Amino acid sequence: MSKNSILVIEDDPDIREIIEYNLKREGYRVFSEADGESGLAAARKSAPDLVVLDLMLPGMDGVEICRRLKEDPVTRGIAVIMVTAKDDESDVVLGLGVGADDYVPKPFGPKALMARVRAVLRRGTLRDAASTTKERVVRGPLVIDTVRHEAVLDDVPVTLTPTEFRLLHLLASHPGRAFSRSQLLSRVIGESAYVLDRNIDVHVRALRQKLGDHRDMIETVRSVGYRFQAS
Repeated sequence: MSKNSILVIEDDPDIREIIEYNLKREGYRVFSEADGESGLAAARKSAPDLVVLDLMLPGMDGVEICRRLKEDPVTRGIAVIMVTAKDDESDVVLGLGVGADDYVPKPFGPKALMARVRAVLRRGTLRDAASTTKERVVRGPLVIDTVRHEAVLDDVPVTLTPTEFRLLHLLASHPGRAFSRSQLLSRVIGESAYVLDRNIDVHVRALRQKLGDHRDMIETVRSVGYRFQAS
């Protein structure tokens, strides 16, 4: 059985070679581009299962590439892992906000990257498993419909990444229940020894930004994790 296809968009030839080598060793079908415009064109033409996307690229940067992929109905289903050398968390939030499924900070170890790749691809086969029990969740002005894969707040659709949608659906399905970060990681992002609890904080921060005036729907439980406010 053939493995998933992965597009690597990375301008540093040494890093690109390392990523390609390790992906191919895992059995993935890999192709690559060194700049933003060529990478976007390759993604649209070949429709890979996953794009490993550098944030800082010549010409069109990774955030813009991700935004265009997610805005296009033909390519919005492509998973994206953003690779960033920046420590500024706002850049990570921005990348997740336009649709990236995960991020890996540089420098990174090949094992850590492969773990993220496996986790993101696995989520494609487990997508919205929670929807089998609660297809429609209504919490005040918020309506989450897993059949339509749509969240509506105050009658206005909210654009969410797949991870944000799963996170919001899980929390809203259990109002008042506190979930630890590790529980949210395993149920929303996927099991991986290399995924850090801090990833959930980044996703929650991005989700709260999109909820705007209703950001307090997601409450922080000190020293534990998060919960959706009780009805």
